[in-house]
Amino acid sequence: MKDALALHRWLLAHQVHHEIVRLPRPMTCAEELPETVSAAPDRCLMVTVLEVTTRVGREAVIAVTSPVSAPPRPGTIGGVIGARQVRPAPAHVVNSTTDYADGLVCPLLLPDSLTMYIDDRVFSGPEPIFTATGERHTALSLRALDLLTLLPGKMVDLRGSRPEGSRAAVARRH
Repeated sequence: MKDALALHRWLLAHQVHHEIVRLPRPMTCAEELPETVSAAPDRCLMVTVLEVTTRVGREAVIAVTSPVSAPPRPGTIGGVIGARQVRPAPAHVVNSTTDYADGLVCPLLLPDSLTMYIDDRVFSGPEPIFTATGERHTALSLRALDLLTLLPGKMVDLRGSRPEGSRAAVARRH
């Protein structure tokens, strides 16, 4: 499994300023980051691993990086990527696909074969952002711009807003 030391070495090799933060108590999932590091939920990131079935019936595993304050909704993901079905990946799939512990996946050092989507709400201010490291006792702190520069994913709008031709517009006509 990947861990904080692997991330630290990789970031040093890429000359990225970062900090491995020792947590005051262990966490079981990235959703606990805001209260564990005393940061706003929009400055803490989580990686959600999903199994998708495309419109032509092909199965795939994807990852979505988003703020803890706005976890990705499967229906929205399905609409954005054109998938017929989207469901959370079971723990054993997350572990084997990412080489991180389920719930503590870091968006860095993921395999090239894993398609990554990045929520466009990822915080990009001057304050550091936090993400899991694969370990229960540490978190990674770095600038959002540095992280976004390193991530090989596609930036997408996951707000889930519907265009004017939505069900609401159809309901108003009746």
